[in-house]
Amino acid sequence: MGRVEQRIFRINDEIAALRRQIEVVGEELIVHRHLDDDARRDAAVSNSPIDRADARDTGADVARSEAAIASLQRQIEKLEAKREKLLRKL
Repeated sequence: MGRVEQRIFRINDEIAALRRQIEVVGEELIVHRHLDDDARRDAAVSNSPIDRADARDTGADVARSEAAIASLQRQIEKLEAKREKLLRKL
């Protein structure tokens, strides 16, 4: 097997691993969104500084998870572009 083919297989493995990571972070994001929804509701009802702080924290968790997914997707796009380049060499 040639060097180009090996690089393509390695890129495919990396893409698969990143997609698995997106699945995991996506599941975590669902939990964070539920917690954030509850925390925001509690903060709105109680107007307590503690509840507002919890809502800020859970909101930050949601934003962090969304940013992680976006970053992973950008990595996949770069790898896919690299793979396409290598496929054209074949």
